[in-house]
Amino acid sequence: MEDYLQGCRAALQESQPLHVVLGNEACDLDSMVSALALAFYLAKTTEAEDVFVPVLNIKRSELPLRGDNVFLLQKFHIPESLLIFRDEIDLHALHQAGQLTLILVDHHVLPGSDADLEEAVAEVLDHRPIEQKRCPPCHVSVELVGSCTTLVTERILQGAPEILDRQTAALLHGTIILDCVNMDLQIGKATLKDKNYVEKLEALFPDLPERNDIFDSLQKAKFDVSGLTTEQLLRKDQKTIFRQGIRVAISAIYMDLEAFLQRPGLIADLRAFCQTHIYDVLVAMTIFFNTHNEPVRQLAIYCPHAALRMTEALSSYFDSTTSPSGQPETMDVSREQVDKELDRAGTSLIPGLSQDEEEPPLPPTPMNSLVDECPLDQGLPKLSAEAIFEKCSQISLSQSSTASLPKK
Repeated sequence: MEDYLQGCRAALQESQPLHVVLGNEACDLDSMVSALALAFYLAKTTEAEDVFVPVLNIKRSELPLRGDNVFLLQKFHIPESLLIFRDEIDLHALHQAGQLTLILVDHHVLPGSDADLEEAVAEVLDHRPIEQKRCPPCHVSVELVGSCTTLVTERILQGAPEILDRQTAALLHGTIILDCVNMDLQIGKATLKDKNYVEKLEALFPDLPERNDIFDSLQKAKFDVSGLTTEQLLRKDQKTIFRQGIRVAISAIYMDLEAFLQRPGLIADLRAFCQTHIYDVLVAMTIFFNTHNEPVRQLAIYCPHAALRMTEALSSYFDSTTSPSGQPETMDVSREQVDKELDRAGTSLIPGLSQDEEEPPLPPTPMNSLVDECPLDQGLPKLSAEAIFEKCSQISLSQSSTASLPKK
């Protein structure tokens, strides 16, 4: 894999047609590894002199926000310098020059900003229900499994198992295990196909890490925010709501609220964040697990505009009290109030970095569980730390507590 990626970077320096394997805009671990492994497989199995290049669909500067991605790359010795990010390749220019073929993995709908690239899409490999039909000659392969990486593993092992090395197998193995919550069928994300291909990888490479070890390490890395700046913390898992002319950012932050509020220079950082990204209100939604392994959620609301703090438009989001002087006061935000407003926002909810998560909120059965091999006829899946974090990132609040910010 490492030698292959080195060749990909060299190919960017040459003026030649490229087959780009493009992951989704969330660039979670599933998307990243699926793109890397599928491009690797296509490069090794295509007889023509076509060049296949995996592209991570984020800026390079955003990779540190994805701790599990960084951890897995480092663990299996894939230098980040060899990866190609979206801001390092001009797909639109390649398309206009007639030198681009796109293969979409872990998604099948390009955003509006990439609408002109639709005609360059030659293949889709995804694990979500189809949102739109594609016209030939685009080949679409969709199967509702827990991890798109499972489908990539299937393609490799059925097409050319001899090309699979331990490094690539370890990337695939760890990703499926994290995506499928350590292969716990009762949780409802893993399917029999996910389970089968994890077992096949373990049979081929018996020295792969133990499942519990790699799952625990990846999950810890995914939510480890110790090395992030305040800006990175706020962007790591963020969504935006537009309503009544107000632009509200909602950021899930994986730490205790008190620890967050004690960060040096916090108010200046919050002010700069709102100014840079043109937000009128910032909601910091913290979540952590207490000593009894129970989720604790808290809210802090920051509004840099004194005039806006006094308006009814802002109070329509939250039942809050503000003083005429504009000093932030304690805000009581109940579950019913927040859920009602988010429901009211409807399609105004714009996904941010975590837009890859497309499961509907509970109680409907999770989308990735709607497969014959995994009927959830015994009721809702049991909750885990991973499941709670996922639902938190979808702005599905089950409880809130009182919080206030220090004086500006």
